[in-house]
Amino acid sequence: MQLGVNVPNFGPGTDPGVLREWARVVEDLGFDLLMMSDHVVITPDVGVRYPEPFYEPFTTLSWLAGVTTRVRLGTTVLVLPYRHPLLVARMANNLDQLSAGRLVLGVGVGWARQEFETLGVPFRERGRLTDDYLATLRTASTVPIWVGGNSEVAIRRAVRFDAPWHPLRVTLPWLRTTLAAHRVPALAPRIALRLTDEPVEDPARLAGVGALSQVLDDIEQLAELGSDAVVLDPYHGEPEETRDPERAWRALAEVAAYRKANRS
Repeated sequence: MQLGVNVPNFGPGTDPGVLREWARVVEDLGFDLLMMSDHVVITPDVGVRYPEPFYEPFTTLSWLAGVTTRVRLGTTVLVLPYRHPLLVARMANNLDQLSAGRLVLGVGVGWARQEFETLGVPFRERGRLTDDYLATLRTASTVPIWVGGNSEVAIRRAVRFDAPWHPLRVTLPWLRTTLAAHRVPALAPRIALRLTDEPVEDPARLAGVGALSQVLDDIEQLAELGSDAVVLDPYHGEPEETRDPERAWRALAEVAAYRKANRS
């Protein structure tokens, strides 16, 4: 099972130097994937959680492809209705070629109504557009595609397009129940990463939140559930967190140290 990191490509603490250091940390710690999110216009509904500066993912991943050598690069997730699918296919294929085949294209329908309105994309049609665009991508692109989202529709979309399902920030009981009800082609969840000094006893605890032993057990359970990849997300919705990336790096280093010890 591959283990990846969702790198914040936004916020007051993020700049090119920080992004370069993120890439170095992720690759040097031995993680398999470096992924980032997508917004085109930082409307008020987006800016509350993902404020400027916001570095566009294709541009940023192309740049980071040149300062990394091994780690796979990807989106978690690209909002598919925002761009013509042939443009997405062109950019994805080129980035995959320039990075020697390292791109993973995670896609989703999006949620920011104001951003849709600013871009002139009908918010109520985003599901249909995503399905139409995915059909085009499957024939026009050459990269692996993950289908993101936690809804029943997202699961059916992953099944329909025979793509890995990429649920976001889930609890293990919910995921286990959902997988029992749906036979997905493959599983590649994105989970939280927040280490606490003491174990978290809340039954609604998100996977990846808790003492190191809990988080490591979560990762093991995800492997047992058949995950091909797990993406760790150290950002928890507070933009000021981006001013202190070292905290996230320390948490990632703890997970990486355990992983390395158990591989040797």
